[in-house]
Amino acid sequence: MLKSDFYYDLPEELIAQTPVEPRDSSRLLVYDREADRITHTVFNRIGDFLKEGDLLVINNTRVIPARLFGYTEHGARVETLLLKRLNYTDWECIMRPAKKGLPGKKLVYSEELSATVKSTGENGIRIISFDFKGVFEEILERVGNVPLPPYITEKLNDKQRYQTVYAKVDGSAAAPTAGLHFTQRLMSELKSEGIEFAEVLLHVGLSTFRPVKEENVLDHKMHTEYYEISEQAAQTINKAVSEGRRVIAVGTTSGRVLESVADENGYVKADSGETSIFIYPGYKFKIIKGIITNFHLPESTLIMYVSAFCGRENTLRMYGEAVKERYRFFSFGDATFLF
Repeated sequence: MLKSDFYYDLPEELIAQTPVEPRDSSRLLVYDREADRITHTVFNRIGDFLKEGDLLVINNTRVIPARLFGYTEHGARVETLLLKRLNYTDWECIMRPAKKGLPGKKLVYSEELSATVKSTGENGIRIISFDFKGVFEEILERVGNVPLPPYITEKLNDKQRYQTVYAKVDGSAAAPTAGLHFTQRLMSELKSEGIEFAEVLLHVGLSTFRPVKEENVLDHKMHTEYYEISEQAAQTINKAVSEGRRVIAVGTTSGRVLESVADENGYVKADSGETSIFIYPGYKFKIIKGIITNFHLPESTLIMYVSAFCGRENTLRMYGEAVKERYRFFSFGDATFLF
């Protein structure tokens, strides 16, 4: 299985630079696998394709202002992207330029925040130790920036548009973008129609940013990301499974949590830990019966994930249709509902 098997042509002008208003006015491509049918609609009409009793599993992670700009002690400019907190002072991160992030290097981000590079690792990873006085999260809110993906070049005026309306737990370096389409009003409407919601947690980290470099897909290694599933969520999910109701992942991150913890019968248990699950064609889904997700980059692990669910040829045909119909792609783009 080759990386190039998951390539498709995407005109640059279809890469969404800004989110639509309101959130749920984005377009929605619906793909019914059994009927092999594509339907074009609007996200706020997603209820037309859901059934009473469906369970939508959402990721309640919250994006932190994880992008820091600073200088070395010699005045060289550096950019730091925080990925994972290791303890009170230490973080796993990516630094640009990487050659400036050598062990022992001193970094200054503001008068109240500085750091020292402790070690280097694979894939450009650095471990840095921060020096600060006060509450780190409050300092980060003042000093840090929204870590938008590199393909978004326009300024985001409202930081909350890169947060889901149900974001709760600080820790992500990127938003679970499928959830950006939901409004509180839409969620209330769906609940009134008998649709249930359950919350899980996955802090989005390096796996989202790291491209597939190996031509043989099987040689790609996923980075670990922290997840949690509560006892309440596990009970809600297992009840749906036992009653034969559809469990639908809102985003690939929620799906990775579910598939990481589900047993062969599709039941889950309350748990927390690190997952490096890599889902690509040939994977047998244990619990997910539907996926709500955005359009993903060519040759990425995320389009491989979608291809595992829909089939590679079906996925590329669906993406070709989306390009033809001028859908908006990637983080601030339009959505798909696959079932």
